[in-house]
Amino acid sequence: QSSWTQPPSSSVSLGGTVSLDCATTQSPYRIGWYQQKEGEAPRFVHCDGCSRGEGIPNRFTATRSGTTGSLAITNAQAEDEADYYCGSWNSGATALDHLLGLQYYMGDGIKGG
Repeated sequence: QSSWTQPPSSSVSLGGTVSLDCATTQSPYRIGWYQQKEGEAPRFVHCDGCSRGEGIPNRFTATRSGTTGSLAITNAQAEDEADYYCGSWNSGATALDHLLGLQYYMGDGIKGG
C-alpha cells in the first residue's frame, strides 16, 4: 500500500499558473489526475505519458519526476475551480486502481476574478 503526501490546498489568480503536486512512497506505472467540480462526478484530466481526457484543454499538463507527480494549469480560468485528485495505475492496468485522497481546492484567487 502506497502512502501519499500533498499540500492541503492551492490557489491561483485568473490567467495565472499553478502546479499541484503529489508524492508517493512507491513508484506507480502512471500518476493520473482527476478533476471534480461540486455536484459532479470526477473527470479524467491527464497523466504522465497519457493523452488528456476528452474536452480537457492543453492548459492542463501532467508530468512526473520519480515518485512525484505534478499537474500544471496555465492561464487558469474560473471554470478550473475544482477539487483535483491524483491516483496511480499499476503496470498493465487499464483503469485507475484507486483514487487517493489528494485534494486541491483552487480557491478565492481563481474564484474572485
